[in-house]
Amino acid sequence: MPTLRKSCRLAVIGAAHAHVSYALDELAYRDELVLVGIADPDSQIAERFGVAAYSEHRRLLDEQKPDVVMIAGIYAERAAAIVDALYAGAHVLADKPLCTTLAGLEAIENAQRETGRIVSLLLEKRNYPETLAARALLADGALGELVQVASSGPHKLNRATRPDWFLQRQTYGGILGDLAVHDIDLVLLLSGATEGTVTGLSDATDFALYGSLLLRAGPVAASIEVNWLTPAAAPYHGDYRMRLSGTEGTAELFWAQGRLIAATSERPPWEVDLPPGRRPAADALEALAAGREPECGTAAAFAATRIALLAQQSADAGGPVLPWTIEKE
Repeated sequence: MPTLRKSCRLAVIGAAHAHVSYALDELAYRDELVLVGIADPDSQIAERFGVAAYSEHRRLLDEQKPDVVMIAGIYAERAAAIVDALYAGAHVLADKPLCTTLAGLEAIENAQRETGRIVSLLLEKRNYPETLAARALLADGALGELVQVASSGPHKLNRATRPDWFLQRQTYGGILGDLAVHDIDLVLLLSGATEGTVTGLSDATDFALYGSLLLRAGPVAASIEVNWLTPAAAPYHGDYRMRLSGTEGTAELFWAQGRLIAATSERPPWEVDLPPGRRPAADALEALAAGREPECGTAAAFAATRIALLAQQSADAGGPVLPWTIEKE
């Protein structure tokens, strides 16, 4: 007889950001994944999926006892929700940013150590076809040793559709803690670095429209710029780009255009064939349902978050250079 797959009880705490769909979309692909409830001030998503709606997330945790909790609420409220989910015995899959302060991150880290549960961060750029192809080039040695990364992450603000909490520093956090975390994670992933420094700059308004950081990740020097300045009439929400420079070649990722251009000491520029991408939450939910660390596991989630928050702290203080270290997973 075939072996029945153990079900995985999924709950959602906070559906304030559209990225909640990354987890909910997996319900159509994974028979073992069962949505048991959603805690959010707006009950419409729970009603659409025919599950229990909760106005208070602790009640959801007590009554439904989920195996995995997806966190996608107001940014400043995420740390408390993650801590509660961990102590309730659940693994956590969080939209970025994981939290908005270093104190919040410390609380999450303490709860994770005490419970032994897994915290994964949805950093979907890892799974784009262009990224997978660039990772393969580096792994094969085609580019030599990686020495520099230059990244830009412009976004459309779409101010008219943004909720009030998104436009306020107290509830949003900061632009570097939010947008730059993707590329910080990629620099760490591609470099394997465990120590370095970071310095950040941004405009000093309550809701910053732009920010930049310089990151030293072991021997790799990286510059990352992010903003909410993509013109409304532009064809892309954001024309995200990254240039990888190695000792033997370069690779330029054009995520919005679906292209990767490489050149090496032995070969003139060519357009690299791209593999299929991966759905943003597929790997994480498959791993968490099995009780194992996904590729973007606890250590990676904490490392990228810590450096992004340090960059924001540096920007708030006028740009001092701050050291960082992480432990290998």
